Amino acid sequence: MSNEVKRHNKRDELILAGIAELNRCGIANFSMRRVAQRAGVSCAAPARHFGDKQGFLAAILEYVNAQWHEEQLRILETCGSTTREQLVAFSVGYIRFLVENPHFRSILMLKDDDLDNQHSVGRGTTQLTLDFVHKYCDEVGMDEETRLRKLFVVRSLIYGASIMFDNKELPYNEKFMETVKNNIDREFDLP
Repeated sequence: MSNEVKRHNKRDELILAGIAELNRCGIANFSMRRVAQRAGVSCAAPARHFGDKQGFLAAILEYVNAQWHEEQLRILETCGSTTREQLVAFSVGYIRFLVENPHFRSILMLKDDDLDNQHSVGRGTTQLTLDFVHKYCDEVGMDEETRLRKLFVVRSLIYGASIMFDNKELPYNEKFMETVKNNIDREFDLP
């Protein structure tokens, strides 16, 4: 195995350990030393790979956003061609992503003020929903107030459904995913 592959694998191991650390301790108590210990490397290894804490957090965000980007490409291959079909497919896909990757949720929910100005949260995960809602509302001529209401409902369904599935308040199965999908789609038939 080449040094480059070993280095890349160690970097990924550190990122995964960093995700576990964030889930356990939060951003305020994030410790590169504990991450190194969890990954079984020297205390200096995280700094060699990422620089400082902010650089490490930025690498974690990039990693999680890359995972969601791969899922988006898969969704794009299977969803319809209209903006509304894409909006619904990406919303349902995001719910699946959140439920099937609960260890990513705390990272996806970071706010920009949790990081310094140089390393802001990549809005790739939530921006997509916003873009689709705006595009669809523009296509059908919805006013700004209606657009904001639609965005609120769609995002509420995404986050609410993912939490309810995760908390076992609803069974995570195709029947209930179809119910969520139909509710998101139906929202755009309402005034």
